[in-house]
Amino acid sequence: MPKQTITEFDSWSIVNSSIQFIKSGTQQPGEKFGSVGTISFEPETSTLQKKEGRVVTKEKIVTTKLNVSVSAHIPVTVARDFFGLTNDGLKPGIYSYGEGSLGRDFVWTADVVDVFEEVTKLIAFPKASNSAGLTLSIDATQEELALLELTFSAVADSAGQFYYEALVPELEDPTIADKWHTEFNRTLIAAPDTP
Repeated sequence: MPKQTITEFDSWSIVNSSIQFIKSGTQQPGEKFGSVGTISFEPETSTLQKKEGRVVTKEKIVTTKLNVSVSAHIPVTVARDFFGLTNDGLKPGIYSYGEGSLGRDFVWTADVVDVFEEVTKLIAFPKASNSAGLTLSIDATQEELALLELTFSAVADSAGQFYYEALVPELEDPTIADKWHTEFNRTLIAAPDTP
């Protein structure tokens, strides 16, 4: 049973975002993602229908993936891995982006904070990849540094899930919150097998 049941949550800010890249088939420890301004996601769906002749008699909408958009200030090394910039075959300090550039797959996590209730919600996209490629826009007339717009796809993990969330006060196991941003995986959050 949870330590506490939360009945109200108002999303106020996004903090402690982390990205855990998959390199050579191994999930890396989380790296700070950067300062996040906004996050939004919406499902991509398909429709299952049962017809009798031409008439639809039953219909269900099935989510096939999530399309996620994040605006953030991100570290250079994270941006290079996200977009797939490489220095293969180049002198040190030189990076390129081209037809073979593929961003690394990753796990993305963050804290969503409710400042009114002083509650934190942990969120995670367990299997994600860049879905838009490298974009760049520089406006020298701005008075504030622009946030970089990143879009990625969140597809189903081994359990068929696209997204996870947890309200910290409802967690019985404190190691979940401790490891959420550094080594998020299904083993961390799955209920133990019962005989």
